[in-house]
Amino acid sequence: MPDSTNPLLPSEPLRDTQNKGKKNKGKKNKGKSQTEVTTPATRSEIVANKDNEQKAKRKRRNKIIRRSVALVIVILMIPIGWSMYQALSAPGTDRWQVRVVEWFRDHGMNSAINTVEHWWYSENPPPKGGTVKGGLPEKKTDQGSVSVAGSYAPFLNAVPHLSAPTNMIPLVADPLAGEGVWQPTGRQVAGYPAVYQTFFRPDTIHTSLVAGAMWLDTSLLKADYVVGLNEPPNGPKPWGAKIPEEFRPSLVAAFNSGFKMNAARGGVFTLGQMVTPLADGAASLVIDTAGKASVGLWGRDFVMGPSISSVRQNLALLVDNGEVAPGIPNNTNGAWGATLGNKVFVWRSGVGTTATGAMVYVGGPGLNAQSLAILLQRAGAVRAMELDINTDWVSAYTYSSEFLADPAQVTGTKLLPEMVRGGDRYLVPGERDFFSFFGVR
Repeated sequence: MPDSTNPLLPSEPLRDTQNKGKKNKGKKNKGKSQTEVTTPATRSEIVANKDNEQKAKRKRRNKIIRRSVALVIVILMIPIGWSMYQALSAPGTDRWQVRVVEWFRDHGMNSAINTVEHWWYSENPPPKGGTVKGGLPEKKTDQGSVSVAGSYAPFLNAVPHLSAPTNMIPLVADPLAGEGVWQPTGRQVAGYPAVYQTFFRPDTIHTSLVAGAMWLDTSLLKADYVVGLNEPPNGPKPWGAKIPEEFRPSLVAAFNSGFKMNAARGGVFTLGQMVTPLADGAASLVIDTAGKASVGLWGRDFVMGPSISSVRQNLALLVDNGEVAPGIPNNTNGAWGATLGNKVFVWRSGVGTTATGAMVYVGGPGLNAQSLAILLQRAGAVRAMELDINTDWVSAYTYSSEFLADPAQVTGTKLLPEMVRGGDRYLVPGERDFFSFFGVR
Protein backbone atom coordinates (compact mmCIF):
# COMPACT_ATOMS: atom_id res chain seq x y z
CA MET A 1 0.00 0.00 0.00
CA PRO A 2 1.58 3.30 -1.00
CA ASP A 3 2.61 5.71 1.60
CA SER A 4 0.44 8.78 1.46
CA THR A 5 3.12 10.87 3.10
CA ASN A 6 5.59 10.22 0.33
CA PRO A 7 6.03 13.54 -1.47
CA LEU A 8 6.96 11.79 -4.68
CA LEU A 9 3.54 10.27 -5.05
CA PRO A 10 0.51 12.37 -6.14
CA SER A 11 -2.41 12.46 -3.86
CA GLU A 12 -6.09 12.96 -4.69
CA PRO A 13 -6.30 16.37 -3.09
CA LEU A 14 -3.46 17.53 -5.31
CA ARG A 15 -5.25 16.39 -8.47
CA ASP A 16 -8.36 18.19 -7.31
CA THR A 17 -6.36 21.33 -6.77
CA GLN A 18 -4.88 21.10 -10.24
CA ASN A 19 -8.30 20.53 -11.81
CA LYS A 20 -9.70 23.37 -9.81
CA GLY A 21 -6.94 25.58 -11.11
CA LYS A 22 -7.72 24.60 -14.64
CA LYS A 23 -11.37 25.36 -14.07
CA ASN A 24 -10.56 28.72 -12.57
CA LYS A 25 -8.26 29.43 -15.45
CA GLY A 26 -11.12 28.58 -17.85
CA LYS A 27 -13.43 30.86 -15.95
CA LYS A 28 -10.88 33.63 -16.16
CA ASN A 29 -10.55 33.10 -19.90
CA LYS A 30 -14.32 33.06 -20.29
CA GLY A 31 -14.65 36.24 -18.37
CA LYS A 32 -11.98 37.78 -20.51
CA SER A 33 -13.89 36.88 -23.69
CA GLN A 34 -17.06 38.41 -22.35
CA THR A 35 -15.22 41.57 -21.50
CA GLU A 36 -13.96 41.83 -25.11
CA VAL A 37 -17.50 41.50 -26.65
CA THR A 38 -18.98 44.21 -24.50
CA THR A 39 -16.18 46.61 -25.18
CA PRO A 40 -17.73 49.93 -26.43
CA ALA A 41 -17.51 50.48 -30.27
CA THR A 42 -15.22 53.14 -31.57
CA ARG A 43 -16.53 56.34 -33.18
CA SER A 44 -15.59 55.19 -36.68
CA GLU A 45 -17.44 51.91 -36.18
CA ILE A 46 -20.55 53.78 -35.05
CA VAL A 47 -20.37 56.03 -38.13
CA ALA A 48 -19.89 53.03 -40.39
CA ASN A 49 -22.86 51.25 -38.83
CA LYS A 50 -25.04 54.31 -39.35
CA ASP A 51 -23.88 54.57 -43.02
CA ASN A 52 -24.74 50.92 -43.57
CA GLU A 53 -28.17 51.41 -42.03
CA GLN A 54 -28.80 54.46 -44.23
CA LYS A 55 -27.65 52.58 -47.31
CA ALA A 56 -30.01 49.74 -46.48
CA LYS A 57 -32.86 52.19 -46.01
CA ARG A 58 -32.07 53.92 -49.33
CA LYS A 59 -31.88 50.57 -51.07
CA ARG A 60 -35.29 49.59 -49.70
CA ARG A 61 -36.71 53.02 -50.63
CA ASN A 62 -35.26 52.89 -54.17
CA LYS A 63 -36.65 49.41 -54.61
CA ILE A 64 -40.10 50.63 -53.61
CA ILE A 65 -39.77 53.62 -55.97
CA ARG A 66 -38.68 51.41 -58.88
CA ARG A 67 -41.56 49.05 -58.32
CA SER A 68 -43.99 51.96 -58.07
CA VAL A 69 -42.69 53.52 -61.30
CA ALA A 70 -42.89 50.15 -63.05
CA LEU A 71 -46.46 49.74 -61.84
CA VAL A 72 -47.39 53.20 -63.10
CA ILE A 73 -45.78 52.47 -66.48
CA VAL A 74 -47.68 49.19 -66.73
CA ILE A 75 -50.93 50.95 -65.89
CA LEU A 76 -50.24 53.66 -68.46
CA MET A 77 -49.25 51.07 -71.07
CA ILE A 78 -52.51 49.17 -70.76
CA PRO A 79 -54.56 51.62 -72.90
CA ILE A 80 -51.61 52.11 -75.27
CA GLY A 81 -51.17 48.37 -75.68
CA TRP A 82 -54.90 47.91 -76.16
CA SER A 83 -54.95 50.63 -78.80
CA MET A 84 -52.01 49.04 -80.62
CA TYR A 85 -53.67 45.62 -80.43
CA GLN A 86 -56.84 47.04 -81.94
CA ALA A 87 -54.83 48.60 -84.77
CA LEU A 88 -53.02 45.34 -85.49
CA SER A 89 -56.14 43.19 -85.35
CA ALA A 90 -58.50 45.55 -87.19
CA PRO A 91 -60.02 44.44 -90.52
CA GLY A 92 -58.10 45.42 -93.63
CA THR A 93 -55.26 44.45 -95.95
CA ASP A 94 -52.33 46.47 -94.56
CA ARG A 95 -49.26 44.56 -93.38
CA TRP A 96 -48.56 44.65 -89.63
CA GLN A 97 -45.46 46.80 -90.19
CA VAL A 98 -47.58 49.37 -92.00
CA ARG A 99 -50.18 49.30 -89.24
CA VAL A 100 -47.55 50.01 -86.59
CA VAL A 101 -46.19 52.97 -88.54
CA GLU A 102 -49.69 54.33 -89.15
CA TRP A 103 -50.54 53.92 -85.46
CA PHE A 104 -47.56 56.07 -84.52
CA ARG A 105 -48.58 58.65 -87.14
CA ASP A 106 -52.06 58.83 -85.69
CA HIS A 107 -50.75 59.22 -82.12
CA GLY A 108 -48.60 62.31 -82.37
CA MET A 109 -45.51 60.84 -84.05
CA ASN A 110 -46.23 61.96 -87.62
CA SER A 111 -43.32 64.43 -87.79
CA ALA A 112 -40.89 61.89 -86.38
CA ILE A 113 -42.01 59.21 -88.86
CA ASN A 114 -41.69 61.71 -91.72
CA THR A 115 -38.16 62.57 -90.63
CA VAL A 116 -37.14 58.92 -90.47
CA GLU A 117 -38.71 58.15 -93.85
CA HIS A 118 -37.11 61.18 -95.47
CA TRP A 119 -33.71 60.15 -94.09
CA TRP A 120 -34.17 56.54 -95.21
CA TYR A 121 -35.17 57.37 -98.78
CA SER A 122 -32.46 60.02 -99.04
CA GLU A 123 -29.82 57.55 -97.86
CA ASN A 124 -31.18 54.75 -100.06
CA PRO A 125 -31.99 56.38 -103.41
CA PRO A 126 -33.00 54.33 -106.46
CA PRO A 127 -30.14 53.10 -108.65
CA LYS A 128 -28.83 55.38 -111.37
CA GLY A 129 -28.07 54.16 -114.87
CA GLY A 130 -28.25 50.53 -115.89
CA THR A 131 -30.74 48.68 -118.03
CA VAL A 132 -34.13 47.13 -117.40
CA LYS A 133 -33.74 43.52 -116.35
CA GLY A 134 -35.95 41.35 -118.51
CA GLY A 135 -37.20 44.26 -120.58
CA LEU A 136 -40.56 45.99 -120.30
CA PRO A 137 -43.56 44.12 -118.83
CA GLU A 138 -45.32 41.93 -121.35
CA LYS A 139 -48.55 43.05 -122.93
CA LYS A 140 -51.50 41.51 -121.13
CA THR A 141 -53.69 39.28 -123.24
CA ASP A 142 -57.35 39.94 -124.03
CA GLN A 143 -59.31 39.77 -120.80
CA GLY A 144 -62.81 39.35 -122.23
CA SER A 145 -65.78 41.68 -122.13
CA VAL A 146 -67.81 43.14 -119.31
CA SER A 147 -71.31 42.03 -118.38
CA VAL A 148 -73.34 45.04 -117.35
CA ALA A 149 -75.92 44.40 -114.64
CA GLY A 150 -77.30 45.64 -111.36
CA SER A 151 -77.45 49.35 -110.66
CA TYR A 152 -75.62 50.15 -113.89
CA ALA A 153 -78.65 49.36 -116.03
CA PRO A 154 -79.56 53.09 -116.41
CA PHE A 155 -76.26 53.59 -118.24
CA LEU A 156 -76.91 51.04 -120.98
CA ASN A 157 -77.42 53.65 -123.69
CA ALA A 158 -75.06 53.55 -126.66
CA VAL A 159 -72.07 55.85 -126.11
CA PRO A 160 -69.41 56.70 -128.72
CA HIS A 161 -65.95 55.60 -127.68
CA LEU A 162 -62.88 57.82 -127.66
CA SER A 163 -60.07 57.48 -130.16
CA ALA A 164 -57.06 55.44 -129.03
CA PRO A 165 -54.37 57.50 -127.30
CA THR A 166 -51.34 58.84 -129.16
CA ASN A 167 -48.11 57.09 -128.26
CA MET A 168 -45.88 58.80 -125.70
CA ILE A 169 -42.49 60.22 -126.61
CA PRO A 170 -39.97 58.39 -124.39
CA LEU A 171 -37.66 60.47 -122.22
CA VAL A 172 -34.59 58.34 -122.93
CA ALA A 173 -32.53 58.66 -126.09
CA ASP A 174 -32.50 54.91 -126.76
CA PRO A 175 -36.03 53.64 -126.01
CA LEU A 176 -36.71 49.96 -125.64
CA ALA A 177 -38.99 48.16 -128.06
CA GLY A 178 -42.56 49.20 -127.29
CA GLU A 179 -41.57 51.90 -124.81
CA GLY A 180 -44.28 54.55 -124.70
CA VAL A 181 -46.53 52.59 -127.08
CA TRP A 182 -50.14 52.26 -125.91
CA GLN A 183 -51.59 48.73 -126.01
CA PRO A 184 -55.22 47.76 -125.28
CA THR A 185 -55.72 45.69 -122.13
CA GLY A 186 -58.43 44.53 -119.79
CA ARG A 187 -62.05 43.83 -120.50
CA GLN A 188 -63.65 45.35 -123.57
CA VAL A 189 -66.84 47.37 -123.37
CA ALA A 190 -69.32 47.30 -126.25
CA GLY A 191 -66.64 45.58 -128.32
CA TYR A 192 -64.07 48.35 -127.81
CA PRO A 193 -60.99 48.50 -125.62
CA ALA A 194 -61.81 50.64 -122.59
CA VAL A 195 -58.25 50.67 -121.18
CA TYR A 196 -54.84 51.04 -122.77
CA GLN A 197 -51.49 50.68 -121.04
CA THR A 198 -47.87 51.55 -121.72
CA PHE A 199 -44.50 51.34 -119.97
CA PHE A 200 -41.44 53.60 -119.95
CA ARG A 201 -38.36 54.66 -117.99
CA PRO A 202 -39.19 57.42 -115.48
CA ASP A 203 -36.37 59.74 -116.58
CA THR A 204 -32.93 59.78 -118.21
CA ILE A 205 -31.14 58.98 -114.92
CA HIS A 206 -32.95 55.99 -113.43
CA THR A 207 -32.81 53.93 -116.60
CA SER A 208 -33.09 50.54 -114.90
CA LEU A 209 -36.54 51.36 -113.51
CA VAL A 210 -39.91 51.10 -115.25
CA ALA A 211 -43.08 53.11 -114.65
CA GLY A 212 -46.47 52.40 -116.15
CA ALA A 213 -49.58 54.24 -117.31
CA MET A 214 -53.24 53.39 -117.87
CA TRP A 215 -55.49 55.32 -120.24
CA LEU A 216 -59.22 54.99 -119.50
CA ASP A 217 -62.04 55.77 -121.91
CA THR A 218 -64.56 57.80 -119.89
CA SER A 219 -67.18 57.32 -122.61
CA LEU A 220 -67.14 53.57 -121.99
CA LEU A 221 -66.44 53.59 -118.25
CA LYS A 222 -68.44 54.80 -115.28
CA ALA A 223 -66.33 55.85 -112.26
CA ASP A 224 -67.12 55.29 -108.59
CA TYR A 225 -65.31 56.63 -105.55
CA VAL A 226 -65.09 54.06 -102.73
CA VAL A 227 -64.45 55.09 -99.12
CA GLY A 228 -62.00 52.91 -97.20
CA LEU A 229 -62.28 51.49 -93.69
CA ASN A 230 -60.12 54.29 -92.27
CA GLU A 231 -59.78 56.92 -94.99
CA PRO A 232 -61.41 59.30 -95.19
CA PRO A 233 -62.45 59.14 -91.52
CA ASN A 234 -66.21 58.91 -90.97
CA GLY A 235 -66.98 58.56 -94.67
CA PRO A 236 -70.05 56.60 -95.84
CA LYS A 237 -69.36 52.96 -96.67
CA PRO A 238 -72.35 51.46 -98.46
CA TRP A 239 -69.98 49.10 -100.29
CA GLY A 240 -68.08 48.07 -97.16
CA ALA A 241 -64.75 49.51 -98.42
CA LYS A 242 -64.58 47.06 -101.35
CA ILE A 243 -66.15 46.37 -104.74
CA PRO A 244 -69.30 44.30 -104.11
CA GLU A 245 -69.68 41.02 -105.95
CA GLU A 246 -72.88 42.11 -107.66
CA PHE A 247 -71.01 44.86 -109.52
CA ARG A 248 -67.93 42.82 -110.48
CA PRO A 249 -69.32 41.49 -113.78
CA SER A 250 -68.88 45.01 -115.18
CA LEU A 251 -65.65 45.86 -113.31
CA VAL A 252 -62.85 46.97 -115.66
CA ALA A 253 -60.19 48.85 -113.65
CA ALA A 254 -59.33 50.42 -110.28
CA PHE A 255 -56.53 52.48 -108.75
CA ASN A 256 -55.51 54.12 -105.49
CA SER A 257 -56.70 57.47 -104.17
CA GLY A 258 -54.69 60.26 -102.51
CA PHE A 259 -52.94 61.02 -99.22
CA LYS A 260 -54.55 60.51 -95.83
CA MET A 261 -56.85 63.43 -95.20
CA ASN A 262 -54.64 65.00 -92.53
CA ALA A 263 -51.97 65.48 -95.20
CA ALA A 264 -54.08 65.97 -98.35
CA ARG A 265 -54.61 69.76 -98.00
CA GLY A 266 -58.15 69.24 -99.23
CA GLY A 267 -61.45 67.50 -98.57
CA VAL A 268 -63.94 64.84 -99.62
CA PHE A 269 -67.56 64.96 -100.71
CA THR A 270 -69.44 61.82 -101.65
CA LEU A 271 -72.98 60.39 -101.62
CA GLY A 272 -74.39 63.73 -100.50
CA GLN A 273 -72.10 63.93 -97.46
CA MET A 274 -69.40 66.55 -96.88
CA VAL A 275 -66.95 64.17 -95.21
CA THR A 276 -64.15 66.75 -95.00
CA PRO A 277 -64.59 70.38 -96.09
CA LEU A 278 -63.49 71.05 -99.67
CA ALA A 279 -60.74 73.60 -100.29
CA ASP A 280 -60.85 76.17 -103.08
CA GLY A 281 -57.84 75.89 -105.36
CA ALA A 282 -57.15 72.25 -104.48
CA ALA A 283 -56.50 69.62 -107.14
CA SER A 284 -59.68 67.54 -107.38
CA LEU A 285 -60.85 64.34 -109.00
CA VAL A 286 -64.56 64.89 -109.57
CA ILE A 287 -67.19 62.33 -110.56
CA ASP A 288 -70.53 63.59 -111.80
CA THR A 289 -73.88 61.88 -111.38
CA ALA A 290 -73.50 60.25 -114.81
CA GLY A 291 -70.32 58.54 -113.62
CA LYS A 292 -67.85 60.60 -115.65
CA ALA A 293 -64.56 61.37 -113.90
CA SER A 294 -62.37 64.41 -114.52
CA VAL A 295 -59.47 66.24 -112.86
CA GLY A 296 -59.29 69.99 -112.32
CA LEU A 297 -59.08 72.92 -109.95
CA TRP A 298 -61.88 73.23 -107.42
CA GLY A 299 -63.58 76.62 -107.64
CA ARG A 300 -62.45 77.19 -111.22
CA ASP A 301 -63.12 74.00 -113.19
CA PHE A 302 -65.72 72.65 -110.76
CA VAL A 303 -68.15 74.10 -108.23
CA MET A 304 -70.63 72.33 -106.00
CA GLY A 305 -73.97 71.59 -107.64
CA PRO A 306 -76.58 68.87 -108.10
CA SER A 307 -74.54 67.17 -110.83
CA ILE A 308 -71.61 66.46 -108.47
CA SER A 309 -71.54 62.92 -107.07
CA SER A 310 -68.05 62.69 -105.52
CA VAL A 311 -65.02 64.94 -105.02
CA ARG A 312 -61.62 63.77 -103.77
CA GLN A 313 -58.99 66.48 -103.30
CA ASN A 314 -55.23 66.06 -102.92
CA LEU A 315 -52.59 68.81 -102.87
CA ALA A 316 -52.26 71.17 -105.87
CA LEU A 317 -52.36 70.49 -109.61
CA LEU A 318 -49.15 69.03 -111.04
CA VAL A 319 -50.18 69.85 -114.60
CA ASP A 320 -52.47 72.70 -115.61
CA ASN A 321 -53.42 73.85 -119.11
CA GLY A 322 -51.05 71.22 -120.48
CA GLU A 323 -48.01 72.65 -118.65
CA VAL A 324 -46.07 71.30 -115.69
CA ALA A 325 -46.70 73.52 -112.65
CA PRO A 326 -43.72 75.91 -112.34
CA GLY A 327 -43.42 75.81 -108.53
CA ILE A 328 -42.89 72.07 -108.13
CA PRO A 329 -39.08 72.11 -107.68
CA ASN A 330 -39.43 74.51 -104.73
CA ASN A 331 -42.60 72.85 -103.37
CA THR A 332 -44.10 76.25 -102.62
CA ASN A 333 -45.90 76.17 -99.23
CA GLY A 334 -45.82 72.37 -99.27
CA ALA A 335 -48.33 72.36 -102.13
CA TRP A 336 -47.07 69.01 -103.42
CA GLY A 337 -46.70 67.19 -100.14
CA ALA A 338 -45.00 67.57 -96.79
CA THR A 339 -44.77 63.90 -95.86
CA LEU A 340 -41.53 63.23 -97.76
CA GLY A 341 -41.17 66.42 -99.72
CA ASN A 342 -41.48 66.57 -103.47
CA LYS A 343 -37.83 65.88 -104.31
CA VAL A 344 -37.43 62.41 -102.78
CA PHE A 345 -37.46 59.59 -105.34
CA VAL A 346 -40.03 57.01 -104.24
CA TRP A 347 -43.02 55.11 -105.57
CA ARG A 348 -45.58 57.73 -106.63
CA SER A 349 -48.82 57.88 -108.53
CA GLY A 350 -50.95 60.50 -110.23
CA VAL A 351 -54.00 60.94 -112.43
CA GLY A 352 -55.01 63.43 -115.08
CA THR A 353 -57.54 64.37 -117.74
CA THR A 354 -56.66 64.53 -121.43
CA ALA A 355 -57.92 67.02 -124.00
CA THR A 356 -60.44 64.41 -125.20
CA GLY A 357 -61.76 63.75 -121.70
CA ALA A 358 -60.00 60.43 -121.10
CA MET A 359 -58.29 59.70 -117.78
CA VAL A 360 -54.63 58.76 -117.48
CA TYR A 361 -53.07 57.13 -114.43
CA VAL A 362 -49.29 56.98 -113.93
CA GLY A 363 -47.48 55.01 -111.23
CA GLY A 364 -44.05 53.62 -110.60
CA PRO A 365 -40.79 53.67 -108.65
CA GLY A 366 -38.02 56.27 -108.62
CA LEU A 367 -40.30 59.27 -109.08
CA ASN A 368 -40.32 62.71 -107.52
CA ALA A 369 -43.14 65.22 -107.98
CA GLN A 370 -41.44 66.85 -110.97
CA SER A 371 -40.80 63.62 -112.89
CA LEU A 372 -44.34 62.41 -112.12
CA ALA A 373 -45.75 65.63 -113.55
CA ILE A 374 -43.63 65.26 -116.70
CA LEU A 375 -44.82 61.69 -117.24
CA LEU A 376 -48.46 62.69 -116.80
CA GLN A 377 -47.97 65.49 -119.29
CA ARG A 378 -46.34 63.14 -121.81
CA ALA A 379 -49.18 60.67 -121.29
CA GLY A 380 -51.52 63.38 -122.59
CA ALA A 381 -52.83 65.02 -119.41
CA VAL A 382 -53.82 68.68 -119.66
CA ARG A 383 -54.71 68.77 -115.95
CA ALA A 384 -53.23 66.32 -113.46
CA MET A 385 -52.82 65.76 -109.73
CA GLU A 386 -50.69 63.61 -107.47
CA LEU A 387 -52.27 60.64 -105.73
CA ASP A 388 -50.74 58.48 -102.99
CA ILE A 389 -47.04 57.62 -102.66
CA ASN A 390 -44.83 54.82 -101.23
CA THR A 391 -44.80 51.15 -102.14
CA ASP A 392 -47.78 50.04 -100.04
CA TRP A 393 -50.19 52.61 -101.44
CA VAL A 394 -49.47 52.76 -105.19
CA SER A 395 -51.58 50.11 -106.91
CA ALA A 396 -53.59 49.89 -110.11
CA TYR A 397 -55.41 46.98 -111.72
CA THR A 398 -57.36 45.78 -114.69
CA TYR A 399 -59.79 42.90 -114.20
CA SER A 400 -60.80 39.73 -115.97
CA SER A 401 -62.88 36.65 -115.30
CA GLU A 402 -61.88 33.11 -116.18
CA PHE A 403 -65.38 31.81 -115.52
CA LEU A 404 -67.83 32.73 -118.25
CA ALA A 405 -70.69 31.30 -116.23
CA ASP A 406 -69.80 33.50 -113.25
CA PRO A 407 -68.36 36.85 -114.37
CA ALA A 408 -68.39 38.08 -110.76
CA GLN A 409 -65.38 35.83 -110.09
CA VAL A 410 -62.79 38.35 -111.23
CA THR A 411 -59.01 38.50 -111.00
CA GLY A 412 -57.05 41.71 -110.65
CA THR A 413 -53.93 42.12 -112.80
CA LYS A 414 -51.40 44.67 -111.56
CA LEU A 415 -50.25 47.45 -113.84
CA LEU A 416 -46.65 46.75 -112.77
CA PRO A 417 -45.47 43.37 -111.45
CA GLU A 418 -43.47 45.16 -108.72
CA MET A 419 -46.57 46.65 -107.11
CA VAL A 420 -46.59 44.97 -103.70
CA ARG A 421 -50.33 44.54 -103.15
CA GLY A 422 -52.12 41.45 -104.37
CA GLY A 423 -54.74 41.39 -107.10
CA ASP A 424 -57.55 41.23 -104.53
CA ARG A 425 -56.73 44.54 -102.85
CA TYR A 426 -59.96 46.30 -103.84
CA LEU A 427 -62.04 43.11 -103.77
CA VAL A 428 -61.76 42.82 -99.98
CA PRO A 429 -62.25 45.56 -97.37
CA GLY A 430 -59.22 47.85 -97.22
CA GLU A 431 -58.09 50.80 -95.12
CA ARG A 432 -57.69 53.39 -97.90
CA ASP A 433 -60.14 54.89 -100.39
CA PHE A 434 -59.87 54.19 -104.13
CA PHE A 435 -61.47 54.68 -107.55
CA SER A 436 -63.16 51.95 -109.57
CA PHE A 437 -64.36 51.90 -113.17
CA PHE A 438 -67.20 49.88 -114.65
CA GLY A 439 -68.23 49.22 -118.22
CA VAL A 440 -71.28 50.93 -119.71
CA ARG A 441 -72.78 50.46 -123.18
